[in-house]
Amino acid sequence: MVAAVLGFLVLSGNAAQAAYYNTYTDIASTPDTSCCTGVQGFAAGTTYLYSIKNRTNYDDVSVIYRVHKTTGARVVMRNGTDNTSTNTWLGHGNDMTIVDIDGQHHLFIVTMKASGAQLVKLRYDGTTYYHAGSYQVRLDGAVSTPSGVDRVAVTSTAITFMFKSGRTVYNGSLPLRAASGTVNLTKAFTLQVEGALVNGATVPDLGTFANQGFFYDEAKDVLYYPLTKDNRSIVLVYRNVSPTTTGTAPAATDLSFRITSSAYSSKFEIEGVGISGGKLYFSTNRANSSGAYDGVHVFNGYVAA
Repeated sequence: MVAAVLGFLVLSGNAAQAAYYNTYTDIASTPDTSCCTGVQGFAAGTTYLYSIKNRTNYDDVSVIYRVHKTTGARVVMRNGTDNTSTNTWLGHGNDMTIVDIDGQHHLFIVTMKASGAQLVKLRYDGTTYYHAGSYQVRLDGAVSTPSGVDRVAVTSTAITFMFKSGRTVYNGSLPLRAASGTVNLTKAFTLQVEGALVNGATVPDLGTFANQGFFYDEAKDVLYYPLTKDNRSIVLVYRNVSPTTTGTAPAATDLSFRITSSAYSSKFEIEGVGISGGKLYFSTNRANSSGAYDGVHVFNGYVAA
């Protein structure tokens, strides 16, 4: 693993009171394969990291990488339903979350499709996955296309999720074993972006950064929200949020993450984040004048408290 040191922590003024992380370590690359060039959804499991890549601008074909979070061993997962290395179910595949049902592992993925399924369930065993469910997502009766999803709770009868569209977080649920149906969203809260502190200071153009996926740590009621623009990626943190939160959730003033990459000056986009073993892992679209260098990585030094 190669450490990439992309900035220096300056402790002065308010920043001296802030926990700020701006370096990371590469775990594995996720190269283009089978016409899939765009990194999209990401999820961190106990042992493995999962990253979707799709065919950019078409959203018609996807692959899923599985990476061992310690060794970096990487494999393109096999679509056991069609016996291929690709699938056609995930649309944009912008975000995903892991849910265990009856002892079997599943990925729930938001497609961002305006028609058909806005949420897809895959069951996976080792490096093989199978299509296991398709669902419509609706808000006030109309189709909704959320860009983010994360598991909140699993009971003997239901799965509760948080969904995100832009900066707005919604609640939704499904029967535990349903293979189809509708997720009806209810608005929960909005995430503060403008005025959020990054290393103790505001970022003047933060409001123009692109939305990405998100991760909700249900055990600690903490939400991690990546935003990107060109070769800059920022992760804001929101504490004490839950499905019952309403109004606007303030960004933490004492914890933030930022990578401003000179090595990948054309693009450094954190697409998704996840906590595993207390560490904050993430996936990227990275590029410079020499080409694309997408991958999965971990922030140096951070341990979720």
